[in-house]
Amino acid sequence: MKLKHIVISGNIGVGKTTLAEKLAKKYNWKILLEEVDNNPYLDDFYKSMKSWSFHLQIFFLNSRFKQIQNISKTNSTIIQDRSIYEDYEVFTKNLFDSGILLKREFENYKRLYNTILEYVKVPDLLIYIRNKNINNIVNNIKKRNRKFEKKINTEYLKNLNNYYENWIKHYSNKNLLIIDITNKDFIKNSKDLKNIYNIIETKINELT
Repeated sequence: MKLKHIVISGNIGVGKTTLAEKLAKKYNWKILLEEVDNNPYLDDFYKSMKSWSFHLQIFFLNSRFKQIQNISKTNSTIIQDRSIYEDYEVFTKNLFDSGILLKREFENYKRLYNTILEYVKVPDLLIYIRNKNINNIVNNIKKRNRKFEKKINTEYLKNLNNYYENWIKHYSNKNLLIIDITNKDFIKNSKDLKNIYNIIETKINELT
């Protein structure tokens, strides 16, 4: 069996996109990145989460679903930057539980999300990148120097980490691979990167 749809998941600034790009280059996979640069809501969201959270989450949900539809139409192996599940299980739930997203907005989003899931196939492989050190994540965000991300606070990132861990704990699927990079640096250390390649290759061999 050929793996067609691979997803790389993890917190903001954990290194998903960088690793996805390295994997795509090494294994000749096509890559679908998250819509960030042309996102009409991100900047407004970080200025006022309460005003723009629903708009942002709907935008991401639609974008992710369109990507999944495109993946279903190709025979190439695609690595997708973030899964549709995270949109609800991590980001939207966190916004609602934090009192940022109104209940009626949350319920509306949840209904749409559940409807969309009826047309979504589980990815062939979901790679969760874990980093328990929030300072590492904060430093990564600072390095990429995106203007809107300067407004992200540490507490928000900690909450997201907790929601990620809870989601992954209940993600009961054999196609899950967890890679802990808390004490690793695959960007600066080639041995760490090679180790990640080996872990992923082992998992792919197991699944195919």
